[in-house]
Amino acid sequence: ADAAAVAASAAESAAGARNLDELRAALDAFQGCALKTTATQLVFEDGARDARVHLIGEAPGADEDREGRPFVGRAGQLLDKMLASIGLDRTQVYISNVVPWRPPGNRTPSPLEVAACLPFTRRQIELVGADFVICLGAPSMQALLSIKEGILKTRGRWLAYAGEGRVVPAMAMLHPAYLLRQPLQKRLAWRDLRALRRALDGEAPDLA
Repeated sequence: ADAAAVAASAAESAAGARNLDELRAALDAFQGCALKTTATQLVFEDGARDARVHLIGEAPGADEDREGRPFVGRAGQLLDKMLASIGLDRTQVYISNVVPWRPPGNRTPSPLEVAACLPFTRRQIELVGADFVICLGAPSMQALLSIKEGILKTRGRWLAYAGEGRVVPAMAMLHPAYLLRQPLQKRLAWRDLRALRRALDGEAPDLA
C-alpha cells in the first residue's frame, strides 16, 4: 500500500476509537506499520489517563519493548527525576510515544513509520485531553508541531498544538536520553521544567 493509503487507513481507524482502550485495540489490529512485526509488543501508555500533562517521546527502546511501558530504561529513570524536581511523578502525568513499536536496533523511525502512527498519536492526545503537551526530543516535536528547526532553538517556548477543535499549549523539551549523553544541558531542561510548573500553577502560557 502506498503512504497516502496507509495514512488514510490509520486516520480512519484512529477516529473510530471512542476511548483509550478502543484506541489500543485499533493499534493492535493496525497492519500499516511494519515495525509491529519486529517489535516484541505494543508500548501504548503509562501514567494517569486523566493527567494534566501529556509527555510524548519518539519510540520505545529495548527496555520499553520488553516491559510494554514507555520510558522504563535509563532515560525513563532520568525522566522520573526530572518530574520529581517539579513535584510530579509518573502517576500524575500521561506518557506515550509518537511511534508505539520499537524500531529494530533502536534506529530512528522513518518518516513513513511516523506518518502511519501519527493519526493514532493525535487521537491519543485528544482522548487524554491533557492541559499541556510536552514533546520530548526533536522527532516528537517535528511530528506533532510541524517544526523544522532544531530542538535547541525551539525548546522552552510555549507553542500551539492544533488538536481536534482545541488548541493545546505545547512545549518541546530535550529528551532524557540526550541529557544522559550531554549532562551539561540539564540546566536547560531544568529551566523548561520550571516553565511547566508555573503553567500548572496557573500562569497562562504565552503561545508563540
